[in-house]
Amino acid sequence: MARRSYRLKQRADSQQVTRQRIVDATVELHRTVGPARTTIAAIAARAGVQRLTVYRHFPETRDLFQACGAQFVAEHPVPSLAQWAAFGAPRDQLTSALSELYGYYAETRDMRANVERDAPELPELAEAASGFARFLHAAAELLTASWAAPESQQRLLRAAVVHALSFSTWRSLVSEGKISNGEAATLMADFVASVAGGGLR
Repeated sequence: MARRSYRLKQRADSQQVTRQRIVDATVELHRTVGPARTTIAAIAARAGVQRLTVYRHFPETRDLFQACGAQFVAEHPVPSLAQWAAFGAPRDQLTSALSELYGYYAETRDMRANVERDAPELPELAEAASGFARFLHAAAELLTASWAAPESQQRLLRAAVVHALSFSTWRSLVSEGKISNGEAATLMADFVASVAGGGLR
């Protein structure tokens, strides 16, 4: 009985190792070529397994996307909203938050660009990536509420904060505009402050 239990444990361990290799291979392919261009054959080749083995571990594409998303988030956790909430002055809060978020974007740029490009074509991917969308929504609510803006500016203020938080904004300023994360954070904080003060109508 003990020997059978040992063999079952060995088999389970082997299955877990194989599953992890598949997830690792998929994450790397998603980062380099993107989810839409990642095939089961490419995953199997990179993981050193047969295509049927990939299907056996992940019968549904949704399952594979969820596993890859969970691993990526564990390796690259999003910034802490609780820490952002601890700041006092709204402009200092926003500058610090954007500096941290833009650093996160710099660290994860390849994966995020591929996911944002491919998510509209792949509902399962959009579902797996929805956690980050919820994070950005909560961040926008937090950072907008910090400003004592006139009621007439609230709609524009939230739009400005959402724009500042966007990956495409970071990419435009840093990757394409060739300024630093800190400069981009300061620039966008100035922009939001001008909207909060009624500078845009």
